[in-house]
Amino acid sequence: MFKSEKKISFYDCDPAGVLFFARVFEICHSAYEDLIREFNLKEDYWNNENYIVPILNSEAHYHKPIKYGEVITVEIRVTTIKSSSFELEYSCRNKADEECAVVKTVHVFVEKATWKKQKMKTEIYEGLLKHYV
Repeated sequence: MFKSEKKISFYDCDPAGVLFFARVFEICHSAYEDLIREFNLKEDYWNNENYIVPILNSEAHYHKPIKYGEVITVEIRVTTIKSSSFELEYSCRNKADEECAVVKTVHVFVEKATWKKQKMKTEIYEGLLKHYV
């Protein structure tokens, strides 16, 4: 499991001071970027000539409000790894360790020029495997 923290800013919230529902995807994507950074890859995962990794599916479930000023911990688990795709589950937890939201994303590796599915790089597979549950 990989962990990343985020303090909720005022601009993340609706007028009631509660995290705007779509912002949870931004917070989780930021944690995903932290996860990939941990892999210390030789080539740039986000901007290279060979592949891209679009999201095929995403969903969010909200259990408790996340409020302005809170620091939340995003726990990332790799729940599925295949030769060219993987699924991540993000658990957003408050300081009391209560689960506030759960986000799931499915990612697929495709060749940049053709958008055809391709096998993921070994070093990425190995990095994901460290967080597989």
